[in-house]
Amino acid sequence: MESIFVLILLCVTGTYVSSSPGPLEDVVIDRYDIPRVCPREVQTGDFVRYHYNGTFTDGKKFDSSHERGAPFSGQVGLGRLITGLDRGVQGMCVNERRKVTVPPHLAYGSIGAGDVIPADTVLVFDVVLLDIWNTEDKVQTRTLSKPESCKRLVEATDFIRYHYNGTLLNGVPFDSSHSRNGTYDTYVGMGYLIKGMDEGLIGMCVGETRTIIIPPFLAYEEKGYGTVIPSQATLVFEVFMIDLFNPKDDIAVVVKEVPDTCTRKTVVGDYIRYHYNGTFQDGSGFDTSYQRNSTYNTYIGMGYVIQGMDKALQGLCIGEKRRVILPPHMAYGEKGTGDIIPGSAVLVFDIHVIDFHNPKDLIEIKVTSKPKKCNLTSEVDDLIQYRYNCSLMDGTLLYSSKTYQILMLSNKVIEGLDEGLRGMCVGEKRVVIVPPHLGHGENGAKGVPSSAVLHFELELLDLQKGVPDGYMFVWLGDSPDPLFPAMDLNKDLSVPLEEFTAFINLQVVEGTGRLRPGMDADGIIKDMFNNQDRNGDGKIVAEELKLKVEEDSDKARHEEL
Repeated sequence: MESIFVLILLCVTGTYVSSSPGPLEDVVIDRYDIPRVCPREVQTGDFVRYHYNGTFTDGKKFDSSHERGAPFSGQVGLGRLITGLDRGVQGMCVNERRKVTVPPHLAYGSIGAGDVIPADTVLVFDVVLLDIWNTEDKVQTRTLSKPESCKRLVEATDFIRYHYNGTLLNGVPFDSSHSRNGTYDTYVGMGYLIKGMDEGLIGMCVGETRTIIIPPFLAYEEKGYGTVIPSQATLVFEVFMIDLFNPKDDIAVVVKEVPDTCTRKTVVGDYIRYHYNGTFQDGSGFDTSYQRNSTYNTYIGMGYVIQGMDKALQGLCIGEKRRVILPPHMAYGEKGTGDIIPGSAVLVFDIHVIDFHNPKDLIEIKVTSKPKKCNLTSEVDDLIQYRYNCSLMDGTLLYSSKTYQILMLSNKVIEGLDEGLRGMCVGEKRVVIVPPHLGHGENGAKGVPSSAVLHFELELLDLQKGVPDGYMFVWLGDSPDPLFPAMDLNKDLSVPLEEFTAFINLQVVEGTGRLRPGMDADGIIKDMFNNQDRNGDGKIVAEELKLKVEEDSDKARHEEL
């Protein structure tokens, strides 16, 4: 049948001899299946690709491209087809089906074609047009959808990731990235793609969908591609742009919100807590800290996070919100990570800074209100009563109290708060910022997140001066000398508990002595008495009385019974 195919498709070079004295008939065309949309019709000079069945008028088949599994390709109107077919395919649309009846004088005339086509035979061709193109064709692009905002267009040397569906001009699919569940990733304009695709991708936005129609000479030309793309095939790609970047890109930062006051910005070595939403450039999400209801906590500029994020986290204020765009070479590179982030993916992070600190930070104290007269200030071992609000740095309230009473340096509060309460006057108000290493640390506490910086609003309501750690009672000046006669109020040379209690209470009232505040006075006095009643007979005599004396770091003399 190959020899028949050649006979039909090549022009007849012999001289036509008429078999009938009547007028010559033209081809008869029956357009029995016309597509609704016909953007282009075959014209002289176009190249076409079509399937056909060739029969005689009685229906007997003499040739078929379908049976050979290879459509015919050729140029129209330049004598490379038999004249009847040259005329019969003109004006056709892709996917149109028509029956072309060719009289002998426009086919093989009185000569015929070997033993296959007798002389003076009318031929009937059932044709379906598969492709049409011209050497003057250019790459055609048509945008199907485009985001409202398009801040960057694809340029030569950019690296892009896109999805596509590839079809022949008649709609027959030959490839799809969607079916492989993976984008096509490549450089643009550097020869990694067919010429037409290199050209058709230029100017696209991330999120844009466009159709690209590529003529064969800018695609796979005469060779085709394996069994999926035939020779001289026009290709149609529907492309969806996922993301793009250039190897020279740095991170891009868009500041969304900055607090009115920003006294400090993040630097290398700081420890930061922040929330984030992570998306690709097409808007699809890959991770979020909000869903886990937990901030992301890390050191800055020390290699604990990807390079681009390490850089993007510098220069931030507490409460600031910003969008950060990281090119792949500053994120997870060509390999991506697991099933979450594909290779060569541009990452977009929307960041909200909750707080940050430095491991070397001390507490910060800001006095907001202070009485004009301030005779006494709080210090270690004092009993204080105060009011407080405790919040995170983003304003989230953790705790609030009407009043709270503690003995300072009693390990009942965190170290930073204990320090922040020192030196206050009754009625004074202050704000104290406590870094986590002076707060609840990396483990946090009930209601307090790990590594959280705490914001305290404090008001000192009452203050009772204390005694040194380890003492229950101290003299505020020199103790009576000798002591026992002063203690023996009735001068009977013995001091029972009742007399001892009266003596100690008298010292407190007169301001010459002080009991440890916040504890039961009678209980303290009884313990002191028992300590001196060495033989346990219920009374103290002069021989039993001893004083505990100690010099503190400030050289102040503390004495206790």
